[in-house]
Amino acid sequence: MLSQNLNNVCIYGLLGACLGGITLPAIARQPPALSQGRRLQSDRYTVARERMVREDIAESGITDVRVLESMRMTPRHEFVSTTQRPLAYFDMSLPIGERQTISGPFVVAYMTEQLDPKPTDRVLEVGTGSGYQAAILSPLVGTVYSIEIHETLGRRARTTLQRLGYTNVVTKIGDGFVGWEEKGPFDKIIVTCSPEKIPLPLINQLVENGIMIIPVGQRYEQTLVRLRKKAGKLERIDLVPSLFVPMTGHAEDRREVLPDAENPSLANSGFEECLPNSQTPSAWYYGRQETLLENGEAATGQRHLLLQNSEPGRPAHIFQGFPIDGRAVREVTISYYVRVLRVGKGRLSETKPGVAIRFFDERRVRSTRLVAPLRTISNQWQRVTSSILVPIWSREAILQIGLMGATGQIEVDQVEIMAADRS
Repeated sequence: MLSQNLNNVCIYGLLGACLGGITLPAIARQPPALSQGRRLQSDRYTVARERMVREDIAESGITDVRVLESMRMTPRHEFVSTTQRPLAYFDMSLPIGERQTISGPFVVAYMTEQLDPKPTDRVLEVGTGSGYQAAILSPLVGTVYSIEIHETLGRRARTTLQRLGYTNVVTKIGDGFVGWEEKGPFDKIIVTCSPEKIPLPLINQLVENGIMIIPVGQRYEQTLVRLRKKAGKLERIDLVPSLFVPMTGHAEDRREVLPDAENPSLANSGFEECLPNSQTPSAWYYGRQETLLENGEAATGQRHLLLQNSEPGRPAHIFQGFPIDGRAVREVTISYYVRVLRVGKGRLSETKPGVAIRFFDERRVRSTRLVAPLRTISNQWQRVTSSILVPIWSREAILQIGLMGATGQIEVDQVEIMAADRS
């Protein structure tokens, strides 16, 4: 289980000495001799990976040393475009084309740890994307069978994996929700795109006592679940709320619940609903340094959220995604209750708590982040309202509420949005 500092997951996230004695199978071929300039660049990537593993992954609750070592050794920058490489080792998802993304490093590490990979496992990965998840699994298991429905992405991932020497990864272009029957059954299945329901072919291709990690649910309200097959049936554990890119294909086309982008709203706005047997609020994901409180002091209802941070620049926030069509919606008004217990400076003098919305176009290539900082501070509950203009090209968005890198403690409750149309 994750610590309270991070108990949710999103699409969009240095162990040197203590891991130095761990021996894993080689995961990449030996590189050719590098020029001084290329060697310096390689050194920068190595340092960035060490920081990523130390601060974004291990610090946030991943403890499996084999997973941590694989994250530390795998060159994530090789799986993104050259223009995205400066961002490769930040804990965030990045666009890879075809409306798809490469998941943030923590999400990859978390899903890998939950899969409980063993050296003899035959693993099916659905949603190859960039090939990065398969590369992380490669040194941890026997064979990875990886499927990507987009031909362009599938070919690019295959080329990258072959160039880097991941010889135990077998790729295929096709509909992953159909599985790969001729290569099955599989000891483990990991799905990196979200269907509304668990596809039956994947269940049938999982061995007895096998494990599947898969995000399921509505388009903007998903749950990452861990399934174990026993006596032909699935035992389900809900892990964390999540937001994954949907997979193109019949499973996505047959969704029963479709998003309403002309009337955007937030789910579980008062943090009252939780995943079964947990203190994790549903619909909200990728929380950092947040705690759900039920102490009789909520602004509304029974529960509210505490966000706290003592290190300038370190995130303390929570997210929720929602559809929004900028052709129909001109502006969104965000309102929430907030109580400021303490607030200090971040790394930048202008850093302040508040809310932000990142808007995406229909291909998830173009995006912009607009911020509404908290301008009044009180240690009593107050209702705060801010408005943000919606780009006309927007088709979906992610709302973030938190300290935004500032230090201190704030409590929030009943976060809502209201749309103003363009007519």
